[in-house]
Amino acid sequence: MKVTVVGAGNVGATCADVLAYREIANEVVLVDIKEGFAEGKALDIWQKAPINLYDTRTVGVTNDYSRTADSDVVVITSGLPRKPGMTRDDLISTNAGIVKSVTENIVKYSPNTIIIVVSNPLDVMTYAAHMTSKFPRNRVMGMAGILDTGRYRAFLAEELNVSPKDIQAVLMGGHGDTMVPLPRYTTVGGIPVTELIAEDKLNAIIERTKSGGGELVKLMGTSAWYAPGAAAAQMVEAIVRDQRRVFPVCVKLEGEYGIDGVYLGVPVILGKNGIEKVIELQLNDEEKQLLETSRGHVKEVMDALDNMSAKA
Repeated sequence: MKVTVVGAGNVGATCADVLAYREIANEVVLVDIKEGFAEGKALDIWQKAPINLYDTRTVGVTNDYSRTADSDVVVITSGLPRKPGMTRDDLISTNAGIVKSVTENIVKYSPNTIIIVVSNPLDVMTYAAHMTSKFPRNRVMGMAGILDTGRYRAFLAEELNVSPKDIQAVLMGGHGDTMVPLPRYTTVGGIPVTELIAEDKLNAIIERTKSGGGELVKLMGTSAWYAPGAAAAQMVEAIVRDQRRVFPVCVKLEGEYGIDGVYLGVPVILGKNGIEKVIELQLNDEEKQLLETSRGHVKEVMDALDNMSAKA
């Protein structure tokens, strides 16, 4: 198995490191435009193999997509990171151009690959990659829901003083302020979270989750990388090992939830073919309204990208 990670910055390098450490693929190729950058990161990860005892070979290349040929999965992390005061939507023009160029190169050398997009603004960059690749929707997806649920579960574990291993949760919608956490589908060791935590505290955790990325940007001056990188690697593992895991993933909806042609996070089954199935939950009226708000926000940014492309 061969996995390519495009972008050797913090997120990409973390993803490659997790993939190597967990021996998810035989070979991991890191690609970056900065001369020597990917080569150095890959070499560092490879030199850790005798220490942490793994066999995955990591290779770094500068803008040489021929080395990515026949990749089973490609993770795209390329793009500008978010800076303080910058929204994800501010990144749209520059990052869309980067994602389009990367996708063209990936498709050229790996026409049968599965693409996972991590670049922000996530939902719209997934749209850009899908339109550029012309792949079926099951082979182009965005990583957001695993990261968002990870933050949500971490905050809940902290509040309840329990292991995060026992917390299961579902979030839907766009990646950002309009995401839709679903307390009804959140459990702790199988117990509904609403039975274990007061409503006001739960609402506060939900709000913190929505701005989870922004909180880290304020603290560090740049976007997060450990959790996003690990989340992308978990998606790769589910595909490569055909685990059929149920994860919230950004995908183009084609009538599910009454939505067509918009890229939103929804629960799916993830396996060897990519998205094996989109799971359609029975949402109540309040949840439907929240999802509709999120849909409208993502559609606005998709339209903005379309307008930029038309003027180009």
